[in-house]
Amino acid sequence: MDIMSLRWNVGGAVLLAAAASALAPLRADEFPVTAAPVGHDGDQLVTPVNQVVTPAGRYVELPGLRPEALALSPDCKTLVTAGLTHELLVLDPVTGQIRQRVGLPADTMTGQGPVVSAILNPNEKAQLSFTGLKFSPDGTRIYFADVNGDVKVFDVERNGTVSPRFSIPLPPVEGLDRTNEIAAGLAVSADGRRLYVAGNLSNRLLEVEAATGKVLRTWPVGVAPFDVVLAGHQAYVSNWGGRRPDATSVVGPAGHGSLVRTDARGVANEGSVTVIDLAAAPGAASNAPVREIVLGPHASAMALSPNGRWLVVASTGSDLLSVINTRNDEVAESVTARQNPGDLFGAQPDALAFDASGKTLYCANATQNALAVFHFEPGQTRLLGCLPTGWFPSAVVYDARDKVLCVANLKDITRKVEKARVGATGSGFNSKAYAGSLSLIPVPDQADLGPMTRKVLDNLRYPLLAQAGLPPRLNRDPAPVPERAGEASVFKHVLYIIKENRSYDQVLGDVTNGNGAPELCSFGAQVTPNQHQLVHDFVLLDNTYCSGILSADGHNWTDAALASDYLERSFASWPRSYPAGGFGVEGADALAYSPAGFLWDDALAHGKTFHDFGEYTTTKKHWKDLAHTGKIGFAEVWHDFTSGAQAIEYAGQPDIESLRRYMEPGWPSWDLDVPDAVRAAKFTAWLKAREAAGDLPALTILWLPNDHTSGTKATSPTPRAQVADNDLAMGQVVEALSRSKFWTNTCVFAIEDDPQNGWDHVSGYRTTAYVVSAYTPRGATVHTQYNSTSLLRTVELVLGLPPMNQFDATATPMFDCFTNTPNFAAFTAVTNQVPLDEMNPPPHQISDARSRHDAYVSARLPLDQPDRCNEDVLNRILWRATMGAKPYPEWAVKVVDDD
Repeated sequence: MDIMSLRWNVGGAVLLAAAASALAPLRADEFPVTAAPVGHDGDQLVTPVNQVVTPAGRYVELPGLRPEALALSPDCKTLVTAGLTHELLVLDPVTGQIRQRVGLPADTMTGQGPVVSAILNPNEKAQLSFTGLKFSPDGTRIYFADVNGDVKVFDVERNGTVSPRFSIPLPPVEGLDRTNEIAAGLAVSADGRRLYVAGNLSNRLLEVEAATGKVLRTWPVGVAPFDVVLAGHQAYVSNWGGRRPDATSVVGPAGHGSLVRTDARGVANEGSVTVIDLAAAPGAASNAPVREIVLGPHASAMALSPNGRWLVVASTGSDLLSVINTRNDEVAESVTARQNPGDLFGAQPDALAFDASGKTLYCANATQNALAVFHFEPGQTRLLGCLPTGWFPSAVVYDARDKVLCVANLKDITRKVEKARVGATGSGFNSKAYAGSLSLIPVPDQADLGPMTRKVLDNLRYPLLAQAGLPPRLNRDPAPVPERAGEASVFKHVLYIIKENRSYDQVLGDVTNGNGAPELCSFGAQVTPNQHQLVHDFVLLDNTYCSGILSADGHNWTDAALASDYLERSFASWPRSYPAGGFGVEGADALAYSPAGFLWDDALAHGKTFHDFGEYTTTKKHWKDLAHTGKIGFAEVWHDFTSGAQAIEYAGQPDIESLRRYMEPGWPSWDLDVPDAVRAAKFTAWLKAREAAGDLPALTILWLPNDHTSGTKATSPTPRAQVADNDLAMGQVVEALSRSKFWTNTCVFAIEDDPQNGWDHVSGYRTTAYVVSAYTPRGATVHTQYNSTSLLRTVELVLGLPPMNQFDATATPMFDCFTNTPNFAAFTAVTNQVPLDEMNPPPHQISDARSRHDAYVSARLPLDQPDRCNEDVLNRILWRATMGAKPYPEWAVKVVDDD
């Protein structure tokens, strides 16, 4: 059965998604699979998250820009967009032609434009707006909310020409680790004299005099305010994090020392709208909100009906739209943004717009790459269908003059790259090539809405949602990967290994029976003999992809099968937090986590045991002898390990409090000065203890991070040594498990969290992944396309867990990686060929000028912090350190100028 050919009826107001229950259940050999690589293929984009993107209307690629905000001039003649950028783009709203690229006004803190460090990630200093981009009512001004602490102001001439004017500094934030305000949503008064700014970090609404920038009034609001809408004499502010916590609240971190309400899992669980009376008489009472309306998590985008009567609020974290009556500030109706209310979480509505009549509401379902079209009638609002957009729509405006829907799409895989060498076949060969797009979609006729809806659902593999929910069948023989959650598996235990930052070609490009480019293989068989032996002895996966591109989204995809709207909008600048686990307090942020939870939450909720070695935990090391105050670097750790002195102690803390009882005490989490060999030895000792006790958790997660490398920084091992260390550790872990009593019913899955410090001739998302068990076919090569969510889906099926959200529910299980005939032969780890203590020499001992310069630069790179390095700088250093004078693959990273 070709499941992707199934069609879904649109009947009046109701999508007949209930038909999913009538689907004939799929067998493993019938499951839809593809060998297509990730990237652009003609008019469609194949994403690394199971979806295909086929945008309707005119599609405008925007290389180098993640467009988060969109604004249309009052006369509908000028469209502007911005996001993660150093400029404001001015476009024609019908043709998408870029009319201008306007530099930003001077920075208020330095008097200069944005300053880009030669060492830090250039995106760190880029101007970013979560959502705030507005025209003044008369169309003569544009306001841009900058997360770096101000509002950028532009002039608009009568002919539509835009020019930078000045910046409005916002008051500093007190009591937190960061003083710069994070400007989010904006609203402009009807007379254009007042500007209202959501202070996303200070949890306040600011009223600013537009002409002078003077702050006139402030009001307290909820946690992490996102958007602002004016209706009559009231201001409505949506709050990502809901109400401020009180003494009875369960709380979690929300960046820079702030707190947010959470559930028992440690995930932010509330959103809200704060209502403020702007007409209140001056005085203390005027600074108090009228009321706060509690909604679902991540209350974000808002849209006011043309008559001002109804305010619609998107709760992105619950897939709900709430309709508020502005006459009494009560919720009149809640509507799901999903095709079927019973579907799993995963629409993530994050932008809204009404048509001119107010009878049609458009909602950007970000993680469904679609605009949901609603007939708006409070109390009877209903879904009519969907329009396909680009990847992750983040903003939408309705062009009433031309009857066009203008949509900003946050993500894309750029194809404007130079292809030439080593048989480059794909697009977006390196994850540094950020890109977004615009979709300009003419409002469709009713007759066109049905086919467009069917296209959206086909692109989402929507029928598989129903398949994922089918009940288990009784009396089924155990299989390696059952077809339905709850059916018997031959496995009782899963070891899930997460590694850091390598692409396929970097490590396995020299394997002849895979689709590799040997010319790009910098950590080949000599450096990674164990990973090469594993793909020889078990299965080679040459078409597997990370779903994320750096640690912040990578660890969320790897552990939760989803990146939240909060995370995607924070991308690269990370103004509130760096939301990835294991990197200390900076990475702990309950707002960033998927409302559907993590893999371990799924396991624990269904009675499975779990143990965590490093994931979303943070460790500090110290001498056991408190009188010893010397530095603990790699040399000290290596000596302590190889000598058996055990003079160093590791003390860990969970980034998510609910992990405390499941984390391994004394485990060295993210710390590149600690060899992965130390982690492998500790894990092996733990495994022996578990074997003696006869008890192994159903799910064990192990983080082996050192293939990240430390560049050529003196006092650190060479890049080859760190990757070799990671390789040996993985081999030792697999060997120990394969020689234990648990080998017969345990499966090992391994993948990188992201591929960012690499290059690949197929896709910047392609990575190495491993499946190791007694039921894995020996010496096989699998070309089926898998990604991070495929591993999670397979783990879920093995352990009898339901999927968490729409991404893992529709992922392709890794049936092709298993056989029903076991081979219980153990794996033997291969001795490393590169010394693990091969050290980078100090710069003054390096005769080659280029290498000496690389060593000095490496010393300045913030390698102790996650993803703060300029990716291209580090990649070039790694290339020269491993490939010598061989020319760098410029084709993989150079973006061709836009035409």
